[in-house]
Amino acid sequence: MRWYDGAVYRIGELAQKARVSKRTIDYYTSIGLLVADRSKSNYRIYSDESLNDLRFIEECKNLHIPLDEIRRKLEMRKSRNLQATEVDKHVSAVTQQMKQLENDLFDLIPFLEKLDDQQKEKLTSNLSLLRTALVQSLLKVSS
Repeated sequence: MRWYDGAVYRIGELAQKARVSKRTIDYYTSIGLLVADRSKSNYRIYSDESLNDLRFIEECKNLHIPLDEIRRKLEMRKSRNLQATEVDKHVSAVTQQMKQLENDLFDLIPFLEKLDDQQKEKLTSNLSLLRTALVQSLLKVSS
């Protein structure tokens, strides 16, 4: 068993913190997306890193990203030495996803036009916040 600097969680605690089922954690562990060590009592224990990974996996799932792609993204997040070609592939994939999302938003225009001014304002505000967050994230990555 490795030594943990941060907190450790048993499966129930991890499930509660991440707001997922224990069965979900079992599945992710069985396919290698999450890593668990064993305690002296043979309980599976998870680190803060596992909690962060689990939250990342759930965010990706909400974006309908396939598990194979999520695995690749997790590996890339943990990699210290990315080759330029790997970064280029990832940038291309993100760009393609952004284009698809832009197309999806374009398809919504007829429905957006039916919204009242208050609904449009709220939607515009939410989109602006998302754009700002995305730009800030990209700036952090590039610096």
